[in-house]
Amino acid sequence: MDRRKDIDLVVIGLGYVGLPLARGATRAGLRVVGLDRSERVVEGLCGGRSHVDDISDADVAEMRAAGFAATTDAAVIADAKAVVICVPTPLTEHGAPDLGAVNGAVESVAERLRPGTLVVLESTTYPGTTDDVVRPVLEAGGLRAGVDFHLAFSPERIDPGNPHYGLENTPKVVGGCTPACAKAARELYERFVGEVVEAKDARTAEMAKLLENTYRHVNIALVNEMAMFCREIGVDLWDAIRCASTKPFGFAPFYPGPGVGGHCIPIDPNYLSYKVRSLGIPFRFVELAQEINQRMPLHVVQRAADLLNDRGLAVRGSKVLLIGVTYKPDIADQRESPALAVATELLRRGADLSYYDANVPAWTVDGRVVSRVTDCAEAAADADLAVLLQPHRDIDLAELADRARLLFDTRGATAEHPRAVQL
Repeated sequence: MDRRKDIDLVVIGLGYVGLPLARGATRAGLRVVGLDRSERVVEGLCGGRSHVDDISDADVAEMRAAGFAATTDAAVIADAKAVVICVPTPLTEHGAPDLGAVNGAVESVAERLRPGTLVVLESTTYPGTTDDVVRPVLEAGGLRAGVDFHLAFSPERIDPGNPHYGLENTPKVVGGCTPACAKAARELYERFVGEVVEAKDARTAEMAKLLENTYRHVNIALVNEMAMFCREIGVDLWDAIRCASTKPFGFAPFYPGPGVGGHCIPIDPNYLSYKVRSLGIPFRFVELAQEINQRMPLHVVQRAADLLNDRGLAVRGSKVLLIGVTYKPDIADQRESPALAVATELLRRGADLSYYDANVPAWTVDGRVVSRVTDCAEAAADADLAVLLQPHRDIDLAELADRARLLFDTRGATAEHPRAVQL
């Protein structure tokens, strides 16, 4: 190994995946440098400020005191023993995988790759990316994976806002391009993760990530579709799920909602369906699940319109309050939040829209600034309709249900309250 390397780990991409990874490695005593192309992100971290929900300013101060540094200069890669790529993998406007950030990061690594370096891709992608896309670029300079350097894939399993499971106590899957690559990746992660699970190869590790999220995607679609007809046949779906959940085997509970959001469920299954379609094989389950989940925001708006209509009101001109506009409770992350689609359609229909969310100080929908209220219960009492999209912990649900003129709960958080209308 090149003795000039004095950085244990360079983490490329300091977002919801990369920054917790950098914190975990730093806490374990590794010398870590974070690399991000955003000057705002790097300047914030160098100034002791976090931009990620699960990392506090105090965490950043602790990391910096332990030797963590952040930079926009890719030259640090040349001095690293290991490089982990945690950049976004969104979809193009046509729904295809967008590997632009991955390709950019890999090219930066390839230009500075030294013998003995371990390179790990954590960005979610379709099976074969590590072997067929990343490996050729890294080997173009003459070094060989598994011989001169090591290459592996390890799917991220970060769940923002989860109070029980984080990086250190969530098993880490690793899959190497060769057995030697897998061994090197295992040794890295075992320094700061409690359990490392070795996949057969990189493709299997890539598939494991997509399987996890597609499983959730399909089952959420199942209960979302059930929610649409259970109301018509007079069945309380929330209570049915409660009862079914008492079965100690063969059942896992999933819950309906206004749609799916975040960095995984709305995006990742598309990577799998893209790969399947490229083989000329139909993948109807995922495509149908996507169709069901994508129409939930419109279903919520139609239900809201029906509730207003029952009171002799039209959507146009009615005061509608949206409560909780992030994609999951108790975080500020709005990526792919169904609240955006709900708000867009309500504004299109002429609603007088406002929102409550202590995690989101300002909200713009289709270029329009939506009015923010600071007292949830008071605003609900004043609105013609309050729509609960995300039950943040700071919301007094009992008071909300008591005071709201009309409460439409899309999450089942007030299922026991007689005045609240459920999805």
